[in-house]
Amino acid sequence: MRMLLRTFVAIGALGLTASIATAQKAPQGQKEPVYRPGNGVTLPVVTYEVRPQYTAEAMKAKITGSAVVEVTVTSKGEVTDVEVTRSLDRVYGLDDNCVAAAKQWKFKPRTKDGKPVAVRVWIENTFTLR
Repeated sequence: MRMLLRTFVAIGALGLTASIATAQKAPQGQKEPVYRPGNGVTLPVVTYEVRPQYTAEAMKAKITGSAVVEVTVTSKGEVTDVEVTRSLDRVYGLDDNCVAAAKQWKFKPRTKDGKPVAVRVWIENTFTLR
């Protein structure tokens, strides 16, 4: 049994247009404002990607499908605030592996009005057995 894992960044693909570029300035001492792509906010570009591991237990259980994590890409291109927004497997570790992998990604920071800003995006990981 072979496994195939596809990963891609789905930036703004969930149609949350009402929340695009609605971030406010962060109070002093708080995190930086976080934007959605659009309205002058450019898209982050992946520079380093780590794919989550397909656990032996999940392969044995023949679990296939997609897990989606939502992440914040900081103005320095680092990933923070990782959340599973579409779960595939909470029992055999696939969701946990998606979170752990996403935390290692690096991006070229994106901009608003020419300045680097934090952007909220989605990463979808698809697990397939062949």
